[in-house]
Amino acid sequence: MSLEDIYQTPLVVDIAIGFIVLETAALWAFHQITGRGLVVQDVLLTILSGLSLMLALRCALTPGLWPGMALFLITAGLAHGADLRARARAKVKQDDI
Repeated sequence: MSLEDIYQTPLVVDIAIGFIVLETAALWAFHQITGRGLVVQDVLLTILSGLSLMLALRCALTPGLWPGMALFLITAGLAHGADLRARARAKVKQDDI
C-alpha cells in the first residue's frame, strides 16, 4: 500500500483518530502520575469537538454514511459552543476576583 493509497481511503482519518485517543490517554496518565500538565476535564470539550470533526470526515469518506456525518457535525458544533461558553464563564469569574 502506497502513501497515495492511504490518503485516498478513510485510513488516514482512522490514524488521526487514533492519535487523538492516544493523546487524551497520555494527558490523563501524565496528570494522574505527576499532578502536572493539562487536566483532561479542562480540555475535554475541545477534544470532543475535534474528535467529532474527525468522525464526520470519516463518515464523509465512507459511502452511505452521510447520516453519521450530520450527527458528528452537530456534536462538534454543540461541543464547540459548550467549550466557548465554559471559557467565557471562567473568564468572567477570573475578572471578578
